Amino acid sequence: MTTMTEASVREFKMPDVGEGLTEAEILKWFVQPGDTVTDGQVVCEVETAKAAVELPIPYDGVVRELHFPEGTTVDVGTAIIAVDVSGGAAPAAEQPAPAAEQPAAPQPAEEPKAQGSGRQPVLVGYGVAASSTRRRPRKGPEVPVQQASTAIQTELNGHGAAPPAAPAGRERPLAKPPVRKLAKDLGVDLTTVVPTGPDGIITREDVHAAVAEPQTAQPEAPAAAAPAPAPAAVSYDSARETRVPIKGVRKATAAAMVGSAFTAPHVTEFVTVDVTRTMKLVEELKEDKEFAGLRVNPLLLIAKALLVAIKRNPDINASWDEAAQEIVVKHYVNLGIAAATPRGLIVPNIKDAHAKTLPQLAESLGELVSTARDGKTSPAAMQGGTVTITNVGVFGVDTGTPLLNPGESAILAVGAIKLQPWVHKGKVKPRQVTTLALSFDHRLVDGELGSKVLADVAAILEQPKRLITWA
Repeated sequence: MTTMTEASVREFKMPDVGEGLTEAEILKWFVQPGDTVTDGQVVCEVETAKAAVELPIPYDGVVRELHFPEGTTVDVGTAIIAVDVSGGAAPAAEQPAPAAEQPAAPQPAEEPKAQGSGRQPVLVGYGVAASSTRRRPRKGPEVPVQQASTAIQTELNGHGAAPPAAPAGRERPLAKPPVRKLAKDLGVDLTTVVPTGPDGIITREDVHAAVAEPQTAQPEAPAAAAPAPAPAAVSYDSARETRVPIKGVRKATAAAMVGSAFTAPHVTEFVTVDVTRTMKLVEELKEDKEFAGLRVNPLLLIAKALLVAIKRNPDINASWDEAAQEIVVKHYVNLGIAAATPRGLIVPNIKDAHAKTLPQLAESLGELVSTARDGKTSPAAMQGGTVTITNVGVFGVDTGTPLLNPGESAILAVGAIKLQPWVHKGKVKPRQVTTLALSFDHRLVDGELGSKVLADVAAILEQPKRLITWA
């Protein structure tokens, strides 16, 4: 995302590297003022609420200024670096017109016909595609050519050309039909709602916020800003306490967990199971040539067991659409794996895990884990999950009551596998035992369905040959 401030200087703006993200923290600059950069060269690394991402510059030139130091959180659409595309030479005399026109407030272009022609740089390989952000036409004066090309460039990076100008130029608030229905049902006037979605679109959360906050409080907004300096007055013993800013992955995780806990009525069921046969199968698969070079562990067979259980009980693989008042049953399984990383908890998922063979599933699990540990998980890899596994057993924990990943209906927690006394064939013997916990959304998953899924997973792990007979 770029804008022209002089004939030879371009401002590179913070792009939306995910879907609907509003800010990112600059973790590291790889260039300094005076450095020469080339098209596609990575200039900085930023951390969003979902992942750490490297940003390449989309043109050649010389760095003139870095607008923000490392560690700064910057809003999407804010210029972060200035580049002299003339290579440091004086601006060309024949280009005064664009410089004179640029200070005018840019207007969003109509659906650009030029998007299909010319060069369309993609800042991040897994970022938002050019067509993922669609803007409805808005009334306004004709846009100069230079401003129109700038608007097209910003659209390619997943932004509107000038989000702040949107409220003044539209006659009807932007909102999807389900959100309009929700607002109507709750008696909310959309013209009074402050949008937080991309391109000024009103979201369901905005409508709920409008209901929770009295409308009479709106005129007092300037006065409400007065308490802002209060945090500076808070005193604490820096030698005995450390205050860590809430941002990035931690901020996103907190919001997601609070939303999950107070939106979906959770139910958690437990079962303790003898997994001795499963552990023996793990050792046998490690010697199988089909798994050469692949990581084989109990999680692989637990994941396969859950996939088989979902196949036998497909209604567990669904989500609740509050706005449309529908239960959405998914005919695919994007299997999420909760992963603890240096930046916090993330839940990337394996796309179409239901269609993978056991070796393919092992390969996908290995890639997912290694990518997460390196902090290179893309935002796309953490979107669209349908059901999740969290392996708390790696920390020596017996079990837990996991919270649902937002938008999903079930999550399976796997406890530590321990050698315990167990009645086997009428005799007490030492067996490898673990405890499973399944949390599910009771709005769409009844106790019977949840119990069947958990019982199927336990039965497969107790007798792994059921992977063949049931699959």
